[in-house]
Amino acid sequence: MTATYTFDVFSSLDGFGTAGGDWTGYWGKQGPELLGHRLAVYGDEQRMVFGATTYRAFARMLAESTEESEVRDPWVTRMRNLPTTVVSNTLRGPLDWPDAQVASGDAVDVVARLKEESGVPLRSHGSLSLNRTLMAAGLVDRVQVTLFPVITGRTGTEPVFGGAADFDLELIESRTLDGHIQELVYRPTLHG
Repeated sequence: MTATYTFDVFSSLDGFGTAGGDWTGYWGKQGPELLGHRLAVYGDEQRMVFGATTYRAFARMLAESTEESEVRDPWVTRMRNLPTTVVSNTLRGPLDWPDAQVASGDAVDVVARLKEESGVPLRSHGSLSLNRTLMAAGLVDRVQVTLFPVITGRTGTEPVFGGAADFDLELIESRTLDGHIQELVYRPTLHG
């Protein structure tokens, strides 16, 4: 039995993972229901999987943050303390992350091996290019999109699915958080 792999991503309505300008984290739209739900999702035993770029971004944000900043929300602290594999051919351990290891080689091979060997589900938050590659290889079982009610047409950065293959999506879960944030969970299959 292989472990389930979830690609977990935040997105603006127009499909961007982040934005510049005066947008803050969560595009300023977070509320207690979103934050509580995120903590519950990350409360389960699981292994995180990041690409090098996302690992570096998280490590930098956490190093530059204070205890009071939203960067250290309880779910983020929980995520940071989960066992983690960083897929990279450039990073070398040890990493500044409590329980992280570097796995070098082809990302598809690394994650296929993790899926076979892991006794717990796998989850990746962000890591856009890594997860687009894994989706194309058929290794992503669930795409969990948390959709924030904003359009970042001028300031949006990091198109979540820019350059991805074509996929059909089967909706398997949905919920509204804080009255305006949508969480949609899909099962992806390559189109055609």
